[in-house]
Amino acid sequence: MIRALGEEDAEAYAALRREALRDSPLAFAASPEDDVVSSSEAVREQLRRGPESVIFGAFRGRLVGAVGLYRDRHRKASHKVHVWGAYVTPEHRREGLAALLLEAALHHAATLPGVSWVHLSVSSAAPAAQRLYERAGFRVWGTEPEALRHEGETAFEHHMALRLSSRAC
Repeated sequence: MIRALGEEDAEAYAALRREALRDSPLAFAASPEDDVVSSSEAVREQLRRGPESVIFGAFRGRLVGAVGLYRDRHRKASHKVHVWGAYVTPEHRREGLAALLLEAALHHAATLPGVSWVHLSVSSAAPAAQRLYERAGFRVWGTEPEALRHEGETAFEHHMALRLSSRAC
């Protein structure tokens, strides 16, 4: 089941987020030590900003995947939303959950008045995620070399965008 998270899901999401940062350190700019949404209270605060900010979760008895979406706060950029923090636990990958989560986020984006673009960044350490985004219609518009460094390894970050009018939601 895919659904928007509520404040009652904050602890489960914070735990999933910490797992994601440990499991895939080069897939995220944040680290467990500096992540702003690894605490239950920070997650609740994020969720209170809905519908401009939302986190969708995938449940298989428990929360096993999630993706966030937020609208740019600046008036001149409020036509854009940003996808962030996409993650599915290793034991539930290859079940189509990431695609369902992304679809839920894109559908929500299309309901926000005035939103015409969806942006995201994806690490070169997550090629399956990049393929998912490309299948959904996202295109790379820029690449930041050596954007992330962790324990002697580096990853590029590909910046991608999707014009909502170019797809049927």
